[in-house]
Amino acid sequence: MPRDTILFDINETVLDLSVLKPQFKAAFGNESVTALWFSMLLHSSTVCIVTEVKTTFAALAGDMLDAVAARLDVQISEAIRNDILNSFASLPPHADIKPALTRLRSAGYRTVAFSNSSLNLIKSQMENAGLMEYFDEIVSVEETGSFKPDPRVYEFVAQRIHRPLNELRLVAAHDWDTHGALSAGMHAACITRSNAPYHPRYRQPDVVAGTMEDIVEQIIAVDGKQ
Repeated sequence: MPRDTILFDINETVLDLSVLKPQFKAAFGNESVTALWFSMLLHSSTVCIVTEVKTTFAALAGDMLDAVAARLDVQISEAIRNDILNSFASLPPHADIKPALTRLRSAGYRTVAFSNSSLNLIKSQMENAGLMEYFDEIVSVEETGSFKPDPRVYEFVAQRIHRPLNELRLVAAHDWDTHGALSAGMHAACITRSNAPYHPRYRQPDVVAGTMEDIVEQIIAVDGKQ
């Protein structure tokens, strides 16, 4: 079976989290707290994977927001807390997403939105970002009771979309996610949305670029679909 399906991580990869910075600056006095909160969220979800704690990404997001507030000794109102968490449903797409997905689909690929968020949240995100027509399928990890980069999650999505793991490629802005996909037997592409270097101990993807247009062109070239 030829490679014809590309999976996309959503938060940071497809949708722009930087729009949350003004809200974090208003709540905490420093927009860099956004990155701290998201890092704590990812760390917490990974601990839950390893220790088999059953929860949801949304619950962890709220827990880590409370943890950040406690760590910084900042009191945030329930209204501000809810405003930040609810903003996840209305994140805008990065400017390079629609053109890149259009190009990819015109080359004959199927596209799949694949996230740690709940299915309802991903659908809301896609609708609010105007991206529903750009994805053939939307898949959440929630049915697995785990999160990426648990190998079982990548196996789950392969079974859900009826494709073998070795014929799938994940595009993500997070090296832990591309490493997880590669470790599970998938292909991967890393879009370098931040200035952070790719982890030297992780498996290295064969496609790396700073824009989604470049990512897509490399994928098409690697797969010989030019």
